[in-house]
Parts: sequence; structure tokens; C-alpha cells
Amino acid sequence: WFYWPEDKWGDHDFDKTRYPDVEGMVNELHNNLNTHIMISVWPKFYVGTKNYDEMKKRGFLYMRNVEKQQRDWVGPGYISTFYDPYSESARELYWAQINKKLFPKGFDAWWLDSTEPDLQSDLSPEEILLRIGPTALGTSARYLNTYSLVNSQAVYEGQRKTNPDKRVFILTRSAFAGQQRYATATWSGDVATRWEDLKNQIPAGLNFCLAGIPYWTTDIGGFATEPRFEHPNDADLEEWREFQTRWFQYGTFCPLFRVHGEFPFREMFNIAPEGHPAYETMLAYDKLRYRLMPYIYSLTGSVTKENNTIMRALVMDFGNDKKVLNITDQFMFGPCILVNPVTGFKARKRSVYLPEGCGWFSLKEGTYIKGGQVIEAAAPYSDIPLYVKEGSVLLCGPAIEYTTQKPADT
Repeated sequence: WFYWPEDKWGDHDFDKTRYPDVEGMVNELHNNLNTHIMISVWPKFYVGTKNYDEMKKRGFLYMRNVEKQQRDWVGPGYISTFYDPYSESARELYWAQINKKLFPKGFDAWWLDSTEPDLQSDLSPEEILLRIGPTALGTSARYLNTYSLVNSQAVYEGQRKTNPDKRVFILTRSAFAGQQRYATATWSGDVATRWEDLKNQIPAGLNFCLAGIPYWTTDIGGFATEPRFEHPNDADLEEWREFQTRWFQYGTFCPLFRVHGEFPFREMFNIAPEGHPAYETMLAYDKLRYRLMPYIYSLTGSVTKENNTIMRALVMDFGNDKKVLNITDQFMFGPCILVNPVTGFKARKRSVYLPEGCGWFSLKEGTYIKGGQVIEAAAPYSDIPLYVKEGSVLLCGPAIEYTTQKPADT
């Protein structure tokens, strides 16, 4: 994000003073670091940029924000607006502009942010509707919540036509029913670094997946940082480390596993040094996620082929057990793993309900426990309670550091 010169948002050019060799950077990531790279592209255009002028000439922009001379929050503030993806021709132009400047450089995925669209956060609902309309299909009041759907369609269909053999991947901040057909995943937005926010992510994700959209994720560790964590004293630093660890443990079992946030830096080696419980725990869960890649990949296959989902509220698998109906802080990761996140500071145990109709094995210790009962499960710093459903075949692969390092053989 923000790779462009400050006053050129929407033209998809790189600031050469900060990115002197974009293709070299991408090639280094691909060829030497076994890494894919995603780039942020907003449906937003600054007045006076080349892409703005091209969009405006063809009538593809919402113009009220420009007429109001509304400035954004960047630098001195710049006047901008969003394009109208409800027009097929506008979608084609939007992709053509991306394809001209970004896709040939080798980017693997698209971070489609602000797809509400969030033109101005503090406007009244009535004024928001005026600023993002009328659309090519009709009033914004009628089509408001579908913006993300058609914006994703623009990029998905554009890339597939340009290169049918390259997989599309889109991360987007908003969603609408059926959006998964455009290769999208959605994250829960700029949530805060608070224990309450971590706790709230669990039912948020479960309800999202219950709605029929399978790919959901959060900013592990929370995006917006509480000031006390920016330059913490010793006590706040230890809470920060434990908080990051607990969210990391939960995030290991979300459909997408991704860390993101404002300063302080979020790499595990920046959160805590080697040997610290936070570092060692995050490393262990990172390795566990990689060991589970054959299982996870089989789950994504079942999403595509069988209309399945990955992160599952207990009612989806244990609908005859009335005790699961109001459980909001436990879930199944695929058909095998019962996940029980820890969301309290210094908590070292938690209550867990093991659904009836089967037995359960502790993933780490292998001990067997009968289902249909509430237990008090140990939850040391290093672990959240994880249980495997009796009779499961849990597909695991070798220890790897990137997905193509070793074959997932027998």
C-alpha cells in the first residue's frame, strides 16, 4: 500500500525514490525467497491523475465528492473519488489500467481495499448514498452493499482473460453473497489490539462462514494499536507479547493465516526474542500450520467441489446436540479439529464443551475424552486446547518452510 507518489493515487505508478526496481524486487521474492507478493489496489482516483481523467472522460466516476471538493487524509489532503464498477465497460477499463502498470511486473495477488466503498468515514448515511451513486444499474440505495462483489469481478475476469493459466487471488475488506466465485477472501477490517476485539473475531468469523462465504480471516494481533503498546513499559510489553501469541494461536485455524497491523512490527522475531514463550509458541504454531497443509488443501478442495466451508460453527457438524447452539467461542477447523481459543490475559485454562455423539483426542497429548461433557481444559501460554474428533483421518505433511519445499508424499 502507498507505493505511489503521494499525489498520484490511482495511477498505479511506483515512487521511484522508494521502489527503484520493482521487477527486481518481485523476482527476488519469487526466485530467491520462495515468496508470493500481493499488492494493494483501491477503486479510488485522485483528481488530475491520468487514470482519473480517462475514467471521467467515459463517465465512470462518482462525481459528487469532487463537486464537494472533499479532501482525504493523506498529506495536505487530496480530492478524490471512486469508480463505478456496476458498468461492465468501467470494470474493463479498471482492469486495463491495472494490467498496464501492475500485472506485467509479476504480482501474484490483489489486495482490494476500501470496497464498501469508504469514501468518507464520517458522512451521514444519506450523504454516503449520494457520494457513491448513481450506479450504472440504479440507485446506490439499492445496490450499496454489492460494491465489493462487482469490483472483485472486474479484477477476476480481467486477469482470467489476460492469463487463463494463472490462479487469481483477491483479498477484500467487504463481501457480498457469492463473492467467492471471484477467488476472494475477506478480512474483518481494521480491528483493534484489545482482548475484546480478539474475543469478538470468533463469532464474527463463524457467522460469516455460516452465511455461505468460506474464506475469512483477521489481522492477527489487531490492526489498530493501543497507544500503550507503541512504546510499552515492561508490563505492557509482556501483555503485548501474550496478546499477539493468543491471536496467533487462534489465527492458525482461520481459513487464511495472516499477520497484519500498525507499528509495532508484527514479525514474531520483532515481537519477542528467541527463547521467549511468545516467540517459541508462534514458531511452533507456524510449523503446525505448515504440517497441516495437506489437510488444509483438502479442505479447500471440498469448498470448491462440494460447497463446503473450512471454519465451522459447532451447529454445522453437531446439529442434533442442543448444547452447541449458543457456543460462540469454539469451532471446527474442517471436520476433524475442535479449536478453543484463549481470549483473556494471563488465562491458563478455559471451559470447553466436547460435543456428544463421538469421543475426542487431545491433539498434543493424544488422551481420549468422552464427548457430551464440559471439561476444564489446560491452556498454558504455549497452547490453546485442540481436540481431534474420534475416527478422523488427519492429513499431515513433512515439516516445511514454504509450500513447495518438499512433496506431500506418504
